[in-house]
Amino acid sequence: MEREENHIYFMQRAIALAKKGAITEGGGPFGAVVVKNNQILAEAFNEVKGKGDCTQHAELAAIQKACAIMECDALENCILYTSCEPCMMCLGASYWSGFKAIYYGASAADAKAFGYVYSDMYYSSDMEERHSEFNMKQLLSEQAIKVWESQLETT
Repeated sequence: MEREENHIYFMQRAIALAKKGAITEGGGPFGAVVVKNNQILAEAFNEVKGKGDCTQHAELAAIQKACAIMECDALENCILYTSCEPCMMCLGASYWSGFKAIYYGASAADAKAFGYVYSDMYYSSDMEERHSEFNMKQLLSEQAIKVWESQLETT
């Protein structure tokens, strides 16, 4: 049974990973957690710069780890928790993964305000339809945004 406090706990973990990514050499301030039956399967933070690979977003890295652990190519009955609303690439991977829900912290608009640019295609797509199709819910946005604010204060 899913309970609100469980969602909060897992989102806090995704935000903690974003904080870790923000202070890790080659990391980025985004975190993601894949959960099944209230158990963390995999987690990751953004390592695009560290790995020199534009696909190493937190969501994709967590999905890859979860698939390896589960020895499967889909993650039905799993939930993705991510510190920021997924970009088009990560949303596509989430679709193919078959998540039953996606919880995100900061919105794509918040990310844009901090200089994290999504493709124009993302902004022109219908947000309500996207959120409905992927069963997306926003949670703890202020905590997620604080990671970026803290990063600005240290630069």
